[in-house]
Amino acid sequence: MTSVRDLHKKWSKAPAYRKAYEATAPEFDWARAMIEVRVRAGLTQAELARRMKTTQSVIARLEGGRVRPSTRTLEKLARATGSRLTVRFEPAEDAA
Repeated sequence: MTSVRDLHKKWSKAPAYRKAYEATAPEFDWARAMIEVRVRAGLTQAELARRMKTTQSVIARLEGGRVRPSTRTLEKLARATGSRLTVRFEPAEDAA
């Protein structure tokens, strides 16, 4: 059976795939950060959902990277996990 990692490596040789993959990177960065803060707080998706007064399915969608969270949602997530939300801007890698 071919692994996802192997397929990604193979497909990354195609410029169209690489461009599409890179375009989704920010969403997956947000998702990864949300998962990390939840896990660091020792919470399941259901426990986090209860603390945020939402449903587990909403948390799953956020962590799936397909939904862009609002600032209000990120603030609720920070409070629910005992974290502090910070936002910063960094130079783009391709900026001249």
